Amino acid sequence: MKASSRPVVSGVVGNVRVVLLGPPGAGKGSLASLWHERLGVAHLSTGEMFRHEIARGSAVGRRVQRYVSSGRLVPDALVVQVMVGRLDAATLASGFVLDGFPRTARQAAGFDRELTRRKVTLDGAVYLTSPTPLLIRRLGGRRVCEACGANYHVRTMRPKRAGRCDRCGAKLVTRKDDQPATIRKRLAIDTQAAAPLIAHYQRVRLLCRLDGRGHIETVYRRSLRLLRRKGWVDGPEP
Repeated sequence: MKASSRPVVSGVVGNVRVVLLGPPGAGKGSLASLWHERLGVAHLSTGEMFRHEIARGSAVGRRVQRYVSSGRLVPDALVVQVMVGRLDAATLASGFVLDGFPRTARQAAGFDRELTRRKVTLDGAVYLTSPTPLLIRRLGGRRVCEACGANYHVRTMRPKRAGRCDRCGAKLVTRKDDQPATIRKRLAIDTQAAAPLIAHYQRVRLLCRLDGRGHIETVYRRSLRLLRRKGWVDGPEP
């Protein structure tokens, strides 16, 4: 491992390139944010990228808007196009964690082809696991900024000011998907839909499972042990 060529952030050295997978409520966004802050890797979320492209009125953003506004799923090829459009040379060099992408085996295959074209190797696909009752509790208490999309939780990740986003000050809301009546249905659908994606990364020997139970700091320390074991980062134990 050539640590000398990697960026050093908070005593940890690494330029890990991973996709972060898992069911709704597993904590993907929170863990990816900590990797961004402490490991210096880019945190790329498809939701945020869609909002960015729509807000700036790009050609891709207009295409995405047509699907989103009509309630249709954005086609796999377009999702891949949006994602790879943000992976510039600097991001590829410093490392990245992809949150919410890929969602389907077709997206994963398309992303694999793009990385191969750019002569970049994906380190792994980290799948966050959590028992269903825990996912339900997490989703039921989640609040989302209606402006910038930042995530909070009424018990485990409260904003500094009740009901307002720390990042931009906008109102925090409960997503329709996080209403108790829809959570179990969402989880069942996600389990079924995720099976081909998991199989894809198992087939290419990139899938790693990570226990997502506990406080986010606990999960972060657990994730660092995984990254070290795989040889993707160096640095002192947290």
